[in-house]
Amino acid sequence: MGTIYYGGGAMPIHIEDRALAHLKVVIATKLRRDESFTVSWTHPDDQPRGRSTIWLHPSIPLRFVFDDPEPAQLSREWIEDLANSASSTGGILLVAEHFDTGPVEVPDAEGGLGDGADLSLGTVDVEHIDVDRLTVGGTELTAEDVNS
Repeated sequence: MGTIYYGGGAMPIHIEDRALAHLKVVIATKLRRDESFTVSWTHPDDQPRGRSTIWLHPSIPLRFVFDDPEPAQLSREWIEDLANSASSTGGILLVAEHFDTGPVEVPDAEGGLGDGADLSLGTVDVEHIDVDRLTVGGTELTAEDVNS
């Protein structure tokens, strides 16, 4: 969980490291251009229900702190989504990353790729996803089956 320290006596703002890495790119770009804007987010489950908004201005001190020492792999699409919202009258609205999975090839019972053997998940909007087990047409596939 990363942290934004904004202004002198403000309370720290906690944001997941990956989201903060993307937000940092957009914020730094806007502030470098001497632009002011707002950033809004929904409170996490461990905080009182609601949402918050801060006004960012180039003259106010700002510091980003990341728990993970390694920089996150950045998604151009997520940065573009955040940058587009930054240029709107509502300012940046911190939203979860979008994953466009597209078609996925699925092995048939013999381990090969059958005719039309694909699974399309469409667009999935999640913060994190793990798949332990996948069953297709009654056949359970292992990670080895899927990754081969």
